[in-house]
Amino acid sequence: MQTRIPCVLMRGGTSRGPYFLADDLPADAATRDAVLLAAMGSPHPMQVDGIGGAQTLTSKVAIIARSTLPGIDVDYLFAQVDVGRALVDTKPNCGNMLAGVGPFAIEAGLVRATGEETVVRIRNVNTGALVDAAVKTPGGRVTYAGDAAIPGVAGTAAPIVLRFRDVAGSKTGTMFPTGARTDVIEGVPVTLIDGAMPMMLVAAASLGVSADDRPEALEDDAVLRGRLEALRLEAGRRMGLGDVADSVVPKPALVGPSSAGADLAARYFTPHACHRAMAVTGGITLAAAARLAGTVATVPGAGDVVRIAHPSGIMEVPIGMEGDAVAWAGTLRTARRIFEGTLLIPSAVWPGHARLAAAAD
Repeated sequence: MQTRIPCVLMRGGTSRGPYFLADDLPADAATRDAVLLAAMGSPHPMQVDGIGGAQTLTSKVAIIARSTLPGIDVDYLFAQVDVGRALVDTKPNCGNMLAGVGPFAIEAGLVRATGEETVVRIRNVNTGALVDAAVKTPGGRVTYAGDAAIPGVAGTAAPIVLRFRDVAGSKTGTMFPTGARTDVIEGVPVTLIDGAMPMMLVAAASLGVSADDRPEALEDDAVLRGRLEALRLEAGRRMGLGDVADSVVPKPALVGPSSAGADLAARYFTPHACHRAMAVTGGITLAAAARLAGTVATVPGAGDVVRIAHPSGIMEVPIGMEGDAVAWAGTLRTARRIFEGTLLIPSAVWPGHARLAAAAD
């Protein structure tokens, strides 16, 4: 016996994973996590018994529900499913998977399309962040075809504009949880910042590397990875996040001057692998650090659009300031609905309920 669960597989930005309606998953968090591990095929380095893609960017899950909060259309819970361990982390947000939430919500009937463009008002359950997603809906239907291109994804698609309304204190309630814009850990200057994502920013040069280095070279440097993790563990403690050994936050990033003509270069870790592009929440947090004085990523003279060079190209982050505070920040993403159907998991993981139960060999 296996349990059948309705599922849509989508690419959101530079990530990919299944999107579920919350009502189609267990309400109990422990059972839900067991279902997600079975769905993705974790723990296994190839995720061969599930639909995971055997790496961080393709082992992500979005869970969507109609919101009961005034002024909000849908609630979005993000889950990072560890590839090699039986671990599901719902502490962070994912801005790339967020790009698929608006189209999914419209096509699931949670939000009514309104003309040529529909704005879906989203609350990220993980962090409390409020985001407006502008989705192209010509003729009252979602379209995925368009001329927008984003680094890290081949071809073009319809643009989805994400505008984060609150970009400070996603987990700790404040932009700089230690009260300082630069701290020193083990002799290394770092910025511990909680924007759209809790992060530890390190000037790459202070660790003897460059923020323009190839991700493979950084990952192959065992000494560098060990140093980054030691710094990250202490950063988590100082940020009030406790023991973060089994958490993906705070995310470390190496920053430095860009050789590509951008405002700065960055290599974003997730947290142990180097991202081949740039996370949306990471890019927004980096843009905030670039505009605020006194951080290790401050870019004097940075304008209303911060340009961040990453391994796949340049991310542009429009950002609005109110004095010395970030009022909002946004980015352009794309998404695509890849597959829709029924996911099967062993009934021993979750027997489900009457409408989901099915005999399947």
